[in-house]
Amino acid sequence: MNIYSRKQWWKLLLFIAAVVIGISSLWYTNVLVKKLSVEARKKVELWAEGTKQLANINDQNQNFSFLLEVIINNETVPVILADEKEKINGYKNLDSLKALDPEYLKNQLEIMKKQHEPIEIVLYEDHKNYIYYKDSVLLVQLTYYPYIQLGVIFLFILVSYFAFSVSRKAEQNQVWVGLSKETAHQLGTPISSLIAWVELLKMEKKKEEHVAEIEKDVRRLEVITERFSKIGSTPVLSKVNIIDVLYQSINYIKSRVSSKITFNLHFTKDDEIIVPLNIALFEWVIENLCKNAIDAMDGTGTIDIFVTDQTQIIYIDIKDTGKGIPKSKYKDVFHPGYTTKERGWGLGLSLAKRIIETYHSGKIFIKSSEIDVGTVFRIALKK
Repeated sequence: MNIYSRKQWWKLLLFIAAVVIGISSLWYTNVLVKKLSVEARKKVELWAEGTKQLANINDQNQNFSFLLEVIINNETVPVILADEKEKINGYKNLDSLKALDPEYLKNQLEIMKKQHEPIEIVLYEDHKNYIYYKDSVLLVQLTYYPYIQLGVIFLFILVSYFAFSVSRKAEQNQVWVGLSKETAHQLGTPISSLIAWVELLKMEKKKEEHVAEIEKDVRRLEVITERFSKIGSTPVLSKVNIIDVLYQSINYIKSRVSSKITFNLHFTKDDEIIVPLNIALFEWVIENLCKNAIDAMDGTGTIDIFVTDQTQIIYIDIKDTGKGIPKSKYKDVFHPGYTTKERGWGLGLSLAKRIIETYHSGKIFIKSSEIDVGTVFRIALKK
């Protein structure tokens, strides 16, 4: 499992943990709400019984202070006392000012009828009254509490994930820059030495074709050093003919890969399309895409390169006949650390994306891909 896949698994596990916590909170709170709801009904039933007994007291000397205490102590559950015709005879724990409006009481009665079955009480001579009630403010708050808690949990996870991503990105940027600068520095010494050896071979008049090839590779090392030295700083873009740059890049790659790889350029050397580029970095992108294509084809296949001029934007399509990429991995392949090779760091396409999108304000993406048929990478650049 590569680095990127492990990170994805950790993110998934954290998300599952958050969901489990949220669901557990919802379940536990729901159990509490049900218990409190049962207790609330018992309280209303007790209140109803107290009201009934108070209304049926015949003995003027009887002590009914306990009944009054039962009725008065209901300070949380909103209740309405109504007769058989739903005429409101009394209420408790409702807004005293709003209750002056008969419409408010009627609306509250309708709400109570929908929430709970009324409690029937017989006061005298078979005269029935009904006590309607609804959930207390505390119970309502407790009902919504787990959703608020769940929202807070997910908000915390979202903020944490964002902060973690920003931190990781900043850390990765520092690693990229440090690695690039150190690589450029390390390459400087052997390149200087190779240049001296090339000059010595020229003086000794060795085979010119061999010396020329060595000189090409030395120049290539200089280009690579220049590329690494530009990572982390804003590169200078120059208006150049992108057709010439593509020809140079492809010719260099062709001379150093198997003859079983066929390159088809669907443009001519006489074409001219002027685009602001940093040549050293752009060539790096083309080389990375071609090397990936060669790896995907296992060293045998065809690479087609198309250039489309759309006035404001130029498209460069690099098509191979390789293994293809699943649609679910279209974005993953550009993440640092993602690789399907046993040996590799998974940095090539990530670097290509950085160079095109950060330094050239363009876009690079997979235009299309089909398993065991091939893939088309597209670069879009502003002219």
